[in-house]
Amino acid sequence: MARTPLNTQTRWALTSLALSMLMPSLDTSIANAGLPTLAAAFDATFQQVQWIVLAYLLAVTTLIVSVGRLGDVFGRRRLLLIGIGIFTSASLCCALAPGLGWLIGARAVQGLGAAIMFALTVALVADAVPKARAGSAMGLLATMSATGTSLGPSLGGLLIAHVGWPSIFVLNVPLGLLNAWLVYRYLPADRPTRSRVAFDYLGTAVLVLTLAVYALAMTLEGFTLILLLLSLCGAGLFIAVEMKAKAPLIRLSLFADSRLGSSLALTLLVTTVMMTTLVVGPFYLSRGLGLGSTVVGLALSVGPLLAACGGVPAGRLVDRFGARRVVPGALLGMVGGCSLLALLPMSFGLPAYLLPMALIASSYALFQAANNTGLMATVSQDQRGVVSALLGLSRNLGLITGAAVMGAVFALATGDPTQAPAEVIGRGLHSTFGVAAVLMIMALIVNWRGCSRYSPPAVAGS
Repeated sequence: MARTPLNTQTRWALTSLALSMLMPSLDTSIANAGLPTLAAAFDATFQQVQWIVLAYLLAVTTLIVSVGRLGDVFGRRRLLLIGIGIFTSASLCCALAPGLGWLIGARAVQGLGAAIMFALTVALVADAVPKARAGSAMGLLATMSATGTSLGPSLGGLLIAHVGWPSIFVLNVPLGLLNAWLVYRYLPADRPTRSRVAFDYLGTAVLVLTLAVYALAMTLEGFTLILLLLSLCGAGLFIAVEMKAKAPLIRLSLFADSRLGSSLALTLLVTTVMMTTLVVGPFYLSRGLGLGSTVVGLALSVGPLLAACGGVPAGRLVDRFGARRVVPGALLGMVGGCSLLALLPMSFGLPAYLLPMALIASSYALFQAANNTGLMATVSQDQRGVVSALLGLSRNLGLITGAAVMGAVFALATGDPTQAPAEVIGRGLHSTFGVAAVLMIMALIVNWRGCSRYSPPAVAGS
């Protein structure tokens, strides 16, 4: 089937969405490169400057569902413009921060803007792009997400070395102004609402607190079990509140559709495994294989680069074959990549790491495009914002859980990975990716059960 070319309006609308995904993705990782410099600039400890990263991540994780629902109620384009404005203004405040506390606070506000941008960008695809090209659009957004996250550390290091640490935040000001203009000029205006729609403030407060407690459980040592129990209680309270709410933040009836539950579970499992590559990879390459810092940096960039380059082709595959056929193939690819990392001996050297990572990264790009397209095609207009936000929430929770849980698996297998000898690091890699392969097999089962209970509508091109 011939592909219908996009008109100028649609191309620029898609450009605005791509930029809306790139900016917050870039700031997820760009500050990491500057932590040593920021610690020296503010005379702070490593544990203190870590909150520059954590404040942003916690704000995004706790607020993303709430702002997604706000977009459904008050207008997604309107709220996206507000989010870009918050993100850009907070970025300028970060650059001008006179002290560490000011910088951490500004990063939290920047996280609010990022939560809005993450939540609404995917939801707005259906308003901006023809249905037959939705897969390609989702693939482009996946590319922007991977590009921003992978480019952040290297770009941040370059800017800090040649311009100074404020430049990593000033960069967002011209990008934000351009993005706001593109959204205002080219995205379709929100549909007018005839009646006032209630917003679930109590449910929002309970969910924000519950997610904050869970995120802290994954990032603070010494209180993990207590905080996890509190987050479970909070989840139960949230369900009780939503069952009684007149206008619930999340309609629990949505989860009667097995496709939603399985898609969110798949996102959580897959991103948990992807974070494993970022946690284990640096130790294996440097201490296990004895590679220098330059080679380690190049090797670590292979996976994110492939994920970034594979996003658009993956989206075209989804448009052609349909999401339901593509997701299992992507998950099988991740099973294969994790299994190879768990089984290949260290004596095979760097190729035995890079080839499985290439398979994992390309499969991840394919999964993102297919999973997001398949889910959003089944969602009603008035729920796209909250469902898009739930996808973003699952991704963030997966990243947090992967860093904590899979990092703990690696530490358990190696003792202290900063001191362990090369052969112990190798065994730790094998053990950790053995667990990752099991998680991906679980994902295949979840997908099979979800598809067996639900028959989604036909996808264009399938």
